[in-house]
Amino acid sequence: MSEKVYLKPNVLVEPLFNQWYAWPYLIAPETAAMFIANLHVKIMQSFVNAPQVHISALKNPAMLGGPFINYDASKVGAIRGLIDKTLTEQSHMLQFAEAVKQLDDTLTSEAQGYALTPLYEKTPDILKGYVELVYDANNHASIRFIEGLLYKSPFYNEASQSVSLSLIDNDDRSFILSTPLLEDENSLHLKVPFSDKRLDELFKMKHVPQPYEYIRDLFGITSGDDDKFFSSLFTTENGHENGNYRGEGVRIRYFGHACILIETKETSILCDPVIGYKLGDDSSRYTYLDLPDRIDYVVITHAHQDHCIFETLLQLRHKIRNIIVPRSSGGELIDPSLKLVLRNIGFANVMEIDEMESINVEGGAITGIPFMGEHADLNIKTKIAYLVTLGGKSIMCAADSNNIEPKLYEHIREVVGEIDTVFLGMECDGAPLTWLYGPLLTKPVSRKMDQSRRFDGSDFNKAFKIIEQLNAKRAYVYAMGQEPWLTFLTSIQYTQESRPIVESNKLVKECQTRGMEAKRLFGCESIVLGSD
Repeated sequence: MSEKVYLKPNVLVEPLFNQWYAWPYLIAPETAAMFIANLHVKIMQSFVNAPQVHISALKNPAMLGGPFINYDASKVGAIRGLIDKTLTEQSHMLQFAEAVKQLDDTLTSEAQGYALTPLYEKTPDILKGYVELVYDANNHASIRFIEGLLYKSPFYNEASQSVSLSLIDNDDRSFILSTPLLEDENSLHLKVPFSDKRLDELFKMKHVPQPYEYIRDLFGITSGDDDKFFSSLFTTENGHENGNYRGEGVRIRYFGHACILIETKETSILCDPVIGYKLGDDSSRYTYLDLPDRIDYVVITHAHQDHCIFETLLQLRHKIRNIIVPRSSGGELIDPSLKLVLRNIGFANVMEIDEMESINVEGGAITGIPFMGEHADLNIKTKIAYLVTLGGKSIMCAADSNNIEPKLYEHIREVVGEIDTVFLGMECDGAPLTWLYGPLLTKPVSRKMDQSRRFDGSDFNKAFKIIEQLNAKRAYVYAMGQEPWLTFLTSIQYTQESRPIVESNKLVKECQTRGMEAKRLFGCESIVLGSD
């Protein structure tokens, strides 16, 4: 048997759906169909018709998050091939998306408050048995998708999933919502579904070595070129650093964006995992090598692509004991169940938590805190902040919460008391409604309406009001998407004049003036809350 090897720490792992970077809305069958029809195909056709428009647009940093494919004109043929593949392999999904629009139009024109039973006959055949037609209390009709059944239907096809492996030496990556990943000689696409347990065996090899032949044969890699490339992803060098915390008090480690690790000697809780790769001797970030050997709880605040990140979650699945997610509204097109998404890609212990509901953990509890904002005023329930109480300390991970209604935090304080430490996002500009949810809308919205409804968090006044109302002792601004290894998820490139930077600077200064510990986090940070 050959020498044992480790998976290199700079192996880039990209989960793909039909060669597009996978995120929750590409897993839920009803939303996946809408994104294929109303985003993927349209962007690819635009690129094939006018590649120079895309190339020119992306020379402007402000356009990085726009609907532009980040390839040069030499890739037109490959993108045309992906269009053909999509039209063939995803034809049922395209038909599904068209049927959703047709049914929504029928409800708009014919559902006037009277019984909906006759409209089932007008439901497109492809949707029959997968939807329920319902009214709200004001006689507004809508479609309720029977999500659990859709995952058992042809509309959930694991064959569309794959995982791309490559080696990286820098953080330069295309924005993931607008550019598909083409196969080339610098990557290997494993045609395996995300639920495949062989992936756990692969990612364990970051810290538990195995003979190369073991992992090669496990994935059935036999051809010369594939074997040569696959073998280049492994090393005999052990880069594993034991990240287990054995000290007193509560240690909080900031891994970038909204990812923080809260630990005591007994318990580890990881919020919104997004972990950077180890590139050379770069000490500006924590990486997978800095995580504990076991993660007791992962908590996810909402389903956006920069907070529920399969790229990280799949690499950690073998370590994760439990995942806690917010409860969805149940069958709304815009609000698919995150629990069902994660369970169907191989996570076993997924629990939903409701607002002001608590889950006991060793040494404390995790409580769901209401989360307003960041969703362009859509009725999306799959969003929640978390109050973590451990070691006698209280830590709130508020993510992108926008303090739209200050009375909320007065009520919260009455229930949970004062908070020791608050982590709060302040991306207070935010993209418009259609930037993320446009593919799910069956009717167009005016530009003025679109621009008024933003994915925005709190500005200085709103954020400081939260700090005041909770009487927090420490305040940290996070979830700003600034780190260079996160641009592919957020497309954010701030300057010192950017409003989120200006507003968060004001918050930090005001808190420090009042004698509080405060900082806008960047890169990595370690904070220890003692017994004081």
